[in-house]
Amino acid sequence: MGTAKKCLLTGITGQDGSYLSELLLEKGYEVHGILRRTSTFNTDRIDHLYEDPHSESAKLFLHYGDLCDGTTLRRILEEVQPTEIYNLGAQSHVRVSFDAPEYTVDSVAMGTLRLLEAVRDYRHRTGIDVRYYQAGSSEMFGKVQAVPQSETTPFYPRSPYACAKVYGHWQTINYRESYDMFACNGILFNHESPRRGETFVTRKITRAVARIVAGKQDKIYMGNLDSKRDWGYAKDYVRAMWLMLQQDKPDDYVVATGETHSVEEFLEVAFGYVNLNWSDSVAFDERYVRPAEVDLLIGDPSKAKEKLDWQPTISFKELVHLMVDADLTALGLPSPDGEKVQSKTNDRATVRNANSVHLSV
Repeated sequence: MGTAKKCLLTGITGQDGSYLSELLLEKGYEVHGILRRTSTFNTDRIDHLYEDPHSESAKLFLHYGDLCDGTTLRRILEEVQPTEIYNLGAQSHVRVSFDAPEYTVDSVAMGTLRLLEAVRDYRHRTGIDVRYYQAGSSEMFGKVQAVPQSETTPFYPRSPYACAKVYGHWQTINYRESYDMFACNGILFNHESPRRGETFVTRKITRAVARIVAGKQDKIYMGNLDSKRDWGYAKDYVRAMWLMLQQDKPDDYVVATGETHSVEEFLEVAFGYVNLNWSDSVAFDERYVRPAEVDLLIGDPSKAKEKLDWQPTISFKELVHLMVDADLTALGLPSPDGEKVQSKTNDRATVRNANSVHLSV
């Protein structure tokens, strides 16, 4: 397998995991991912990257494991021997975390601790230098104490998911300071793409727009339309993750656009792109309202821009249009501006593919 740098990703089948895998493969890494066992394949986002592991050119390898299983995490570390680890795995749906709080905390909070402890023992035993990235979340700010939110803004989490992420954040700092680990926290604000899960509000909207245009759906049921978020492009944000682990010293960074937009604004841009009025198709459903709401998130990415030389590459409007285009294309419909989404994003895994390859792991 040569002398390529080896990295290990939890959450490799998710939105961020797929984009980060693409980036790392482009940079010559040998990429290893941890895959949870399910009765159906959930590898749609990375099928286009996969080669048979028997092939000499294969650079992407999958291993069955789970953040809730510390023994397996340790075994995978011993087998892979990575020099970079990106912890992206989580039960990451905020609303669902209220319905499944124990599992959310076990996978997000305790999962982080299990992985950090496995890395600490692995480093101690082998002497291999390992750089660790912890995926934080703007949800940790919750009931915000300052606007905009920076690395020094106090946390006030408002969901089981956010509470678990705060725990993982502070454990990462604790291991960095206690055991001299190269461990970074990326406090990423909302980042979206055509690969976003279909139950997340942005993708729920863009998918509904395409289905309404196609005559397959009449209504979209929503919760709080006044919530404001700082929305960026996931492909930009994984580049920031990689940059954090290339620095001389480990640190924590907010990754954001510095702009905030409401859910209603997202609806306006998405429906307006196809010349529809969103209010004709949106209905309220209280099931989508959180028990404790987060009203306003807007990040201050100054440190990431200065220290990492990082910048977002597309605007809010461009992001919404990109996502609508992808969902229209998935239904065989043209983009409103006449361009094919593939040519605009160079994204070979924008939507679920019914003919996706079944991977051998």
